[in-house]
Amino acid sequence: MLTSNRYPGRIGLFAICALTLGGCNTDKLGRTFGFVRDAPDEFTVTTRAPLAMPPSYALPPPTPGVPRPQEQSEREKAEQALVPQTALGSAPADPSPGQQALVQAAGPPASPGIRATVDQDALLAKPSEGFVDKLMFWRKTPPPGIVVDPQKEGQRLRENAALGQSQETGDTPIIQPKQQGWLEGIF
Repeated sequence: MLTSNRYPGRIGLFAICALTLGGCNTDKLGRTFGFVRDAPDEFTVTTRAPLAMPPSYALPPPTPGVPRPQEQSEREKAEQALVPQTALGSAPADPSPGQQALVQAAGPPASPGIRATVDQDALLAKPSEGFVDKLMFWRKTPPPGIVVDPQKEGQRLRENAALGQSQETGDTPIIQPKQQGWLEGIF
């Protein structure tokens, strides 16, 4: 009787392939195989100036690589759309009372480090990578920072106010992380 050991090998190969493909981000995998297509960005689509008859047929031939003289750059188009006075060459006038009121109603200007703050917050809110990362890194990481004990902090602030001391007097109470046993973190 002839028995074959090919089936366990095939099952093992199938399991390895399934785990490998399971770790792939479905969006990236779909783009790789052409299942996901991106629509063109409607803000990057540009228009060309219409063709026109030249005033004279004695024009020099065009030079390859030189931009067309009747077309504007993207910057000039944006300036013309936003501030028509700049495109016409006139000096910008003083802001009108309505424009001044709008700027005042917008509130104070943003702090200079706002971009760094937003970038740091975006890094903290990064989404998970996928199934394989969840499988390999199954432990949850503790949240960054130190957690203040609200009851003890409130009591400290009330005591300082009753004694007439500043709010900075004394140490801020924090919640100590729980000590784990050496087998406690495994399961």
